[in-house]
Amino acid sequence: MQLSVNSASILNEIGFKNFKNNNKFNPKKIDFYSLKNNNKICDLDITQFNSEDVQYTTLKRSSLIEFLKEKLLSDSIQFNKKIEKINYANSRIEIILKDNSSETFDYLVISDGVFSSTKSTLFNKDIKPKYFGALAIRGVTKKENLKFLSENNIAVFLGPNIHLIAYPVGIENQFNLVVITRSKLDQNNLNNHSFFENKNNIKNFLEKSSIQLNDNLKNLFNNVQDLKCFPIFISDKTHQPNQKNIFFLGDALFAIPPTFAQGASQSIESAHELFKILDEDNSDNFNKYYSNRIARTKMINRRSKLNYFIFHISNPILVLIRNIVLKIVVNNKKFLNKYLGQIYSYK
Repeated sequence: MQLSVNSASILNEIGFKNFKNNNKFNPKKIDFYSLKNNNKICDLDITQFNSEDVQYTTLKRSSLIEFLKEKLLSDSIQFNKKIEKINYANSRIEIILKDNSSETFDYLVISDGVFSSTKSTLFNKDIKPKYFGALAIRGVTKKENLKFLSENNIAVFLGPNIHLIAYPVGIENQFNLVVITRSKLDQNNLNNHSFFENKNNIKNFLEKSSIQLNDNLKNLFNNVQDLKCFPIFISDKTHQPNQKNIFFLGDALFAIPPTFAQGASQSIESAHELFKILDEDNSDNFNKYYSNRIARTKMINRRSKLNYFIFHISNPILVLIRNIVLKIVVNNKKFLNKYLGQIYSYK
């Protein structure tokens, strides 16, 4: 995963800057390439948003989980519990679990992801995310399989209706590979989790995608480990509870497309905002949290969808125009401070 400086600065408050260096990496640039011929279009220096103690970071999801478990009192966390019912009375929240046990709390924080079952339980209706019309295919490869790329940078390959991202994660010279490709799937397939775990299906998706890939990139997937495939789901609207002490975090609040690499960062941001707000003695905490978080989420959602459109342009004339514009804007500090800086300069 990628952690831009807005989330890395928050994690530093609990010692992330001292986390094992071999478990993370600090890329210098984002290199943009043509998926068709491997030609480099331009590069974006992301160190301009760094500070001495806060840097753009890439790492494995498991490494971040390991760090958080160590820092956030994992012994007090109960796993494998399912909420069956939520009762609300006199500003207190009673949680009834599937095993018929119950607990009563002052606050309820719902952070169970894009498929949040707790959200459906709270609103007493089935709330489902929307299929984005795209698949993500992810795997891990060794640095020696990427000799044609800079080992210090994130590489983004742009192609018709598809893009590929490769970036180092700091463990045993490993690189994360992610292909995002447009794909029309019927509801039966979307509901069938085993469909996306089937190795033959993943292979078929890759073969369809590889029509767009040049020879260097096709060969990459002959040396990929831990290959996984999953459909991308997003939210179509936010759901705000009536109760003033119930809060949604991360994808449970609103899931955005992955094309701004802000999924993890926004979850960390929302948790940090809620922590600060609950620490205040202010009856307007609820409105303050949701007004700030929804406004920021909407902005990032719009830019993520714009990136998705730009990355997947197929018309040759528009591709030419896009590449020219990219070469200009990656060196335009005023534009970058507005487009990226507004997100990365979280306070």
